[in-house]
Amino acid sequence: MVTIISEKDVLLLLAKRVKELRLSAGYSRESLAKKSGVNYATLRVFESTGKVSLGHLLLLASALGRLDEFTALFLPAAARTILELTAKPRKRGRK
Repeated sequence: MVTIISEKDVLLLLAKRVKELRLSAGYSRESLAKKSGVNYATLRVFESTGKVSLGHLLLLASALGRLDEFTALFLPAAARTILELTAKPRKRGRK
C-alpha cells in the first residue's frame, strides 16, 4: 500500500516531534528558545503550524541533542544493478 504524504504533513509531524522532545526534556518554549538561539515567537509558530526555516530547525535539533539525525537525510541511493554500481559519478547536472 502506497501512502502519499504532503510537505505540510511532514512539517506538522516534525513540529509535533520537536514539541514532544521539548516537553520530555522538561523545557518550556522560553527555555528551549534561549538554549537554541531561536526566537520564542518562531518556536511558537513552528509548534503550531509547522512553519520553520531549515536553519532554525537545525538549531532546535542541536539544542535537543538530535542534530546528528540530519546527517542520514538524502544519502545516495544504493546501487540496484551492476551497471549502476560501476557507473562513474556525474559531475554536472545535464546528461
